[in-house]
Amino acid sequence: MAILGIDEVGRGPLAGPLVVGAVILPEEKPEWVKSLRDSKQLTPKRREELKKIIVHDKTVVTGLGWVSAGEIDRLGMVGALKLATRRAVKTIQQTHIPFSEIIIDGNINFLVDTSLAKYTSTVIKGDDLIREISAASIIAKVARDNYMRELAREYPEYGFERHMGYGTDLHRRMMREYGLCPEHRRLVKLVQEIAKQDGEDLSGVWRREIKKNTTSLGKRGEDAICDYLEVCGHVIVERNFRTKFCEIDIISTKNEKIYFTEVKYRKSDVAGGGLAAVDKKKLEKMRFAVECFLKFRPDLKVRYSPLMAVAAVGGDNFVVQEWLPLS
Repeated sequence: MAILGIDEVGRGPLAGPLVVGAVILPEEKPEWVKSLRDSKQLTPKRREELKKIIVHDKTVVTGLGWVSAGEIDRLGMVGALKLATRRAVKTIQQTHIPFSEIIIDGNINFLVDTSLAKYTSTVIKGDDLIREISAASIIAKVARDNYMRELAREYPEYGFERHMGYGTDLHRRMMREYGLCPEHRRLVKLVQEIAKQDGEDLSGVWRREIKKNTTSLGKRGEDAICDYLEVCGHVIVERNFRTKFCEIDIISTKNEKIYFTEVKYRKSDVAGGGLAAVDKKKLEKMRFAVECFLKFRPDLKVRYSPLMAVAAVGGDNFVVQEWLPLS
């Protein structure tokens, strides 16, 4: 059975859509498959050449999942990645070509709460290690670049064909000079600043308020766990809740339950992993913190309040290594 490779393009731009590519290559690989690489390592000309080979080879199955700038604004980036991934997979499923495994580039499974989750794994830098993911990155990149070139004809003042919507000096200068177009992502802080100057109503834009965290490494680890929780279907209620006597890292809700999560980061698991730090004393402090929080938020009707501990391990990758229900 075949592998379905998944990769996204367009997570970081200030404008334009997010595109997820999905590709199944034949089990007996054609010779041209050896030329596949992460799309960022290829020239535009070579990407176009390989894209034509990929989509015209009848033994290859391809699909794309598109999410517009407006949808990104409403859903947030994690929600948009989930939606784009599922749209891409759906196009593959409609071909009725079987596959036995799905591999997503990165470290977050955007199919985690679907029936396909048990067949899905993630690989960091998979776009340069797994040819199906390489092919997915190429078709997604070419498709999005072509979209931005078409967009440049509609909005020539921004030079989209030159920067593809990314935050180059030229693009930022043109935004400030000409204002925004509908393809600009109001989710992005810089775009929001310009939108506010133009008097736009940003009430429909997804946002997560993040309180200041003095430890940047810890904050990045918590950011990664928040993204993971959201992919699992959680809604983040609050982060870094603190009183004089207690604190909670992440508070989230899912299925009418409220969850309190303690995040422990370790650069490696040589010394026993992050969960080793969640002892009986820490559990007592967490339970006390939960009682304090619920007094501050009587509006939250709680049916059940699970405690969780998550260990984020692995240098800058912040891979979720352990997940422990504490109650």
